[in-house]
Amino acid sequence: MPRRLLLILLLAVFGLWLAASYGVRFGLMEDGRWVGICADEAGRWECGVRSQLGWAIHFGVFGKLALGVSLLAFCMPRQAGWWLAVLAMVVTLPALVLYNAGFAVFAVVLAGLRLVRAPRAS
Repeated sequence: MPRRLLLILLLAVFGLWLAASYGVRFGLMEDGRWVGICADEAGRWECGVRSQLGWAIHFGVFGKLALGVSLLAFCMPRQAGWWLAVLAMVVTLPALVLYNAGFAVFAVVLAGLRLVRAPRAS
């Protein structure tokens, strides 16, 4: 697969992933009706997911994970580093959307720089 086509495909996938992250944020975390539903029926699986996601947001899990993976990707050589940078972007986009932007902004810059780094000439 040509490199340009792969980058276009990745951009489309990242766009869909970003849209899905916003769907989780506004559909599950910020929707006021879930507060009432989860107060009445706390045993629903949606309420469990919402609760665990809230704890992960509170402790900054997404931002810290994104920064760690992007730092690792930035230091890894060749294709392994490039694919790790793709994984870092997959983790970073929800971190930006779900209130962990402090660490995620650095992670997106590092992962983005690693993705566009030109391969070394042999």
